[in-house]
Amino acid sequence: MTRFEAPDVIAFLRRAADPAGAGAEVISTHISHVVIGPATVFKLKRPVSLGYLDFSDPAHRLDLCRTEVALNLRAPGADRIYRRARAITRGADGSLGLDGEGALVDGVVEMAAFDQAQLLDRLAEQGPLDGAMIDRLAATIAAFHNAAEPAAKPHGAARLARVLDINATAFVASGLRDETAAAALDQRFRDRLERHAKALDRRAVAGHVRRCHGDLHLRNICLIDGEPVLFDCLEFDEDLATTDTLYDLAFLLMDLWHRDRRVEANRLMNRYADLSGEADDLALLPFLIAVRAAIRAHVTAAAAASQTATEAETSWNMAETMLRLAEAALQGSEPRLVAVGGLSGSGKSSLARAIAPEIGGAPGARILASDRIRKEKIGAASGPPAEGLYTPEITQAVYHRMRTDARALLDSGVSVIADAVHARPGERAAIAAVATEAGVPFTGLWLDLATSDRASRVEARRNDISDADVAVVEAQAGYDIGPLDWTRLDASGDPETTARAALTRIAT
Repeated sequence: MTRFEAPDVIAFLRRAADPAGAGAEVISTHISHVVIGPATVFKLKRPVSLGYLDFSDPAHRLDLCRTEVALNLRAPGADRIYRRARAITRGADGSLGLDGEGALVDGVVEMAAFDQAQLLDRLAEQGPLDGAMIDRLAATIAAFHNAAEPAAKPHGAARLARVLDINATAFVASGLRDETAAAALDQRFRDRLERHAKALDRRAVAGHVRRCHGDLHLRNICLIDGEPVLFDCLEFDEDLATTDTLYDLAFLLMDLWHRDRRVEANRLMNRYADLSGEADDLALLPFLIAVRAAIRAHVTAAAAASQTATEAETSWNMAETMLRLAEAALQGSEPRLVAVGGLSGSGKSSLARAIAPEIGGAPGARILASDRIRKEKIGAASGPPAEGLYTPEITQAVYHRMRTDARALLDSGVSVIADAVHARPGERAAIAAVATEAGVPFTGLWLDLATSDRASRVEARRNDISDADVAVVEAQAGYDIGPLDWTRLDASGDPETTARAALTRIAT
């Protein structure tokens, strides 16, 4: 049973959260008590001092409540959760009140209640997350990062080096690894940091180090009327929360990855890259995911010391799982290029999304889609069809851009999937040449599907990035695609079968 430091304060908040007296729920963590009523939630900071945070003074706790509300309201939609910070005061008669005239007792954050079943960690436990929702989540995070103020004194590789210092000590202190094994693991992290130091320092100078969320994992995201909303950002330490935007994103990618929501992690990464302009530095993500996983590992292991035997066993298993994830992400894999071709409606984009998590290091391959590049070329990211999308000049420019971007990504160490029709022999030869020039493996996949089936799929599309319609499908039916030396896949079956066949071919 949780010990409440001020039981009268908890009792008061339970009554305030649920005046009808049905019984507000109290959820406690090591740093807070959350009182949940039917329509109102109060979050109370526990009067603890843990080294990395100090909540021992009530006036400071009230200040932090105000900071918490202000910081969280930066996130799109967060005004539907956060209301205000309030002072808990004690009147002359000894009774407690909110924002009264009496002496300050504590501070508390007042929030609107929301359906706990709509927390993303709970939804992820139930099954795959909706792809369109993941796209909206990527947009929310990109907007949040874009609006965040760049750090006045940004830090790059040096900050990550300090994190590695903490991790190296914690691996041993938590009992997760002995000194020899911890030193070997630390050296692997140091080697990766040295490889990425220039990019991290460049990003810091360019303004990518910002006051971010700081605690961006699935449990701190909820759906309200189907829209993802970020909440509970790290408020108590500006330095901890001021970090590279990709490092902030890496926490969520890691959380998805370890829950075996790899398709969602890859989709989130790709859509975030589309919207944020961060695609040039995606090679950092495996390392940043590894750092995040290592932190989660030793924090979880350390928590086991104060748990029951059953809880401790669960924590140790989780810690080992997280450390294995970190080691796998550090190992990574050599980049490769996969081209997915086929006429409109054959399922190229669906196949690309299905196989991308299995290609390259976590969180998988970068997808370069001709449909998205085409719309970016004329400033139409999505929405109704635009004039001039399919002129020969635009098409040539789209393929050129795809090849240029693919080469840059491959050179940086990121695997790429090139998703385009690739109807002409010259187009197929040109994308294959990119792999040859970059010195990486290449696989060309061609999806075969009858014209009638392609037309049916195109007619069924909703909110799709592609503007190809039945007229385009019928026009392509007369294409002479010429000699085809790519692997041909029958796309008439279920998508999972097609994806397995594609991955089998890529692996050979």
